[in-house]
This record gives sequence, C-alpha cells and structure tokens, in this order.
Amino acid sequence: MPTFGSPTIPIVRATGVKSTGQCLSVVCARLDAVSVDFVALDFETANSHASSACSVGLVRVRDGRVEDRARWLINPPANHAEFLPFNIKIHGITPDMVTGAKGWAEQLPDLREFIGDDIAVAHNAGFDMGVIRTACAETVTPTPKLRYLCSVQVSRKTYDIASHRLPLAAAAAGFGDFSHHEALADAEACAAIIIDAATRHDANDLPSLAKATGLRVQQLKAIPLKL
Repeated sequence: MPTFGSPTIPIVRATGVKSTGQCLSVVCARLDAVSVDFVALDFETANSHASSACSVGLVRVRDGRVEDRARWLINPPANHAEFLPFNIKIHGITPDMVTGAKGWAEQLPDLREFIGDDIAVAHNAGFDMGVIRTACAETVTPTPKLRYLCSVQVSRKTYDIASHRLPLAAAAAGFGDFSHHEALADAEACAAIIIDAATRHDANDLPSLAKATGLRVQQLKAIPLKL
C-alpha cells in the first residue's frame, strides 16, 4: 500500500517515488529534442461516484523534462464519502488516512495553482476530468476552465501494442515498473507517454501533438447546476 505524508499538509512536494522518479528521469534524458510543456494528473476515488476523489498526483513538465511533482490526499464529499473495499484494494487508501485532509473545495485552489494555464493530460482523461466536473458540481464550486488531452488516445495513435492500459503504454514509452494506482506514480507514467509520443511525432507542444495524432485538445465544461 502507498505511504502518504500527513493529510493536514495541503501539498506534499515529491522529489521522487521509489523507482518511478528515476525511470521518468531516464525517459526524459534520452528525449533531448522534445520541448513540450504540460501537467499530468491522476485521481484515485473512494468509491464508484466520480466526486469521491481521495488522492491526486500531479507532474509538471517543462521543455520535455519534469520540473515539479506533488501529491495529496482529499477528504471526499460527505454524500459520497464511503470507501468501498474494492477501491481500497486498488489504491490502498483507507478512511482514516484522509481524516484531517482538505475536502474538494478546500484543496481546489492548490490544484488550480499547480496546473496554472497548462494543458492537463491524464490516462483515460474522461475519468479524471469527470472527477473534477462532478466534484465541483457536488460541492458547488466553480469548475476550472482546463484544456486537456487523453494519453490513452495518444497511445493508440502512437504504439502498436495489444492493450493501451497505463502499465503497457508506459512500458512502450520506456517507463519501467511503477506503483500502478498510486496517484503520483500514475501521473508520472502518463507524463512519460506524452513526452515519448511528442518526440516520436516531432511535436514541440501539445496542440501539435494532438494534430499529429488526429486528436483535439478538449475543453473541460462544467456540469449545469440544478437550482
């Protein structure tokens, strides 16, 4: 199970997670030509409801190299706070671990600040963007006006592999073993895929990568509130 810092600390700056940080450094080191900027992110949830985010991992990439990493725990909204055994088995986060952690609305400024004006990327971005949209609707907080790109779709246009699940796509990008379903490790794996794909497609920014792969950078839209 993953080990986290105190949930009362809003942001845990991560200089590296065992094996993953080193592997991502290797990927970046051999990709000298790429100059893409973006933020990779990953959420884990307490249950099947999209608003039940219980952790997030973030990786900021500048000029094709990792500039910063962060991860923190999130206390899910009261209406969807149950931790299902299935989810706990996947990510190892339990209810007591998020006691004292910021709720969605309280941590949202930290999330916004880390992403800034960057295009966000996620593996199966529909899930992660759904977490943001639904958690914002659940807590009646403004939905960030994010632009995003899905690394699953990029993987499908880049690698000839049997499955585009994160571990296999990351391996195709040269990213070694990592703690799948630990939010920061997954964000690092996603970042490695985008960096590698940008180099293969000779793309120096994410709009160029999207164009080269026949994709579009999407705009996150809020869920209309029922007043």
